[in-house]
Amino acid sequence: MPTIEEVEKIIEPKKNEPIGPWKVVLWDDDEHTYEYVIEMLVDVCSMSVEKAFSHAKEVDNEKKTIVFNGELEHAEHIHDRISNYGADPRMEISKGSMTATLERN
Repeated sequence: MPTIEEVEKIIEPKKNEPIGPWKVVLWDDDEHTYEYVIEMLVDVCSMSVEKAFSHAKEVDNEKKTIVFNGELEHAEHIHDRISNYGADPRMEISKGSMTATLERN
């Protein structure tokens, strides 16, 4: 889960700040399998299986991974798709999508 400081950086840019690249950060949890992460990233982000596997390892080891960098509209689309992807059918404890945050670079 993101910290308070990380959440505070999310969403609205401050006045007079240029609208720059945004990133989508995927956060680790114990309710989704590697297979889920790989399938979701291939589907949502059009990643190769190899790149998605690399992100699955990173989110597991580092507790987060940046899965997208780009303009706000595209970042919002990726964030929404991750947030609405649904539970991992391989795990009974999985009740919903993984947590992803939209942040300014």
